[in-house]
Amino acid sequence: MATSTPAAPTGGQPHPAPARPPGKGAGSKPSDQARRTLLHRLDLGTVPYAFIAPFFLIFAAFGLYPLLYTFWISLHRVELSSMDSREWRGLANFTELFEDDRFWNALTNTFTLGVISTVPQLLMALGLAHLLNYRLRGSTFFRVAVLTPYATSIGAAALVFTMLFERDFGVINWGLGLFGIDNVDWESQKWPAQLAISTIVIWRWTGYNALLYLAAMQAIPRDLYEAAAIDGASRWQQFRTVTVPGISATIIFTIVLSTIGATQLFGEPLIFGQGPNGISGGADNQYQTLGLLLYEEGWKNYQMGRASAIAWAMFLILLLVFVLQRVLARVTSRTPRTPRTSRTS
Repeated sequence: MATSTPAAPTGGQPHPAPARPPGKGAGSKPSDQARRTLLHRLDLGTVPYAFIAPFFLIFAAFGLYPLLYTFWISLHRVELSSMDSREWRGLANFTELFEDDRFWNALTNTFTLGVISTVPQLLMALGLAHLLNYRLRGSTFFRVAVLTPYATSIGAAALVFTMLFERDFGVINWGLGLFGIDNVDWESQKWPAQLAISTIVIWRWTGYNALLYLAAMQAIPRDLYEAAAIDGASRWQQFRTVTVPGISATIIFTIVLSTIGATQLFGEPLIFGQGPNGISGGADNQYQTLGLLLYEEGWKNYQMGRASAIAWAMFLILLLVFVLQRVLARVTSRTPRTPRTSRTS
């Protein structure tokens, strides 16, 4: 007896759907999609925080905690020999600090040293960067050379300049003697001492700021210089109307950076004093800075509470400088610039 085989499906009839394997039914698709969505949200929401978490952990351990602990110590009378023994004083350390003539003398010296070192330093750095911005032979060598003083340690630089400004056998007094000027006692007089210390700061930081200015100058489009040259602007006019406005943000940044460095000035005056006078900033405190006063109170007088109060006073000064910098940056960005009119022939 012959058996009949089923007829093949015609073109108008669909093929039968294959059987789905277990676990791959339609009911599992929404759960898989929800799981992928959850993983995607976790990837976008938590992974970036995991990458930056090490920074915040290190900052909390070595930055935030010492800052808060210093403030806590500033509210007590604490001696260096017995840090576990504290006597609550509240804000007495701060009020006594503001009534102390040595604090205001140190603040004044810090300000004057900052001015006579920052202003010439930034002006020299601006001019040096302007020269390095031209196409010169061996420009790479000169750019590395100007950074060499920054790579020199504070101790080595201060010792060399201390010998240069030595009263009896220093090269500076020898050079002044050629013009009939008597030897200057650089260490014992206020303004000569501050001038010598500022010279060390200028020598170390001018090249660093010059490279910052140079990097900002190279980001200025050359079209601006070409347009200024077509308008008939000289080199000086191009520098004043194109270069300086183009790097104004960098100039403000270096001013703030130099202010922070001047507030924390410590190594140069300490080594310049050559002994016990370095801690006190000279016999009459003529060049004692806030950093030296902090060191004297904490590690010479063993008054860690007063030293912590000085540290927080320095922190508040730097915070005020930061606020002023932000205000100045906003005012500068909102100031409308008058369009430059082309010169008519």
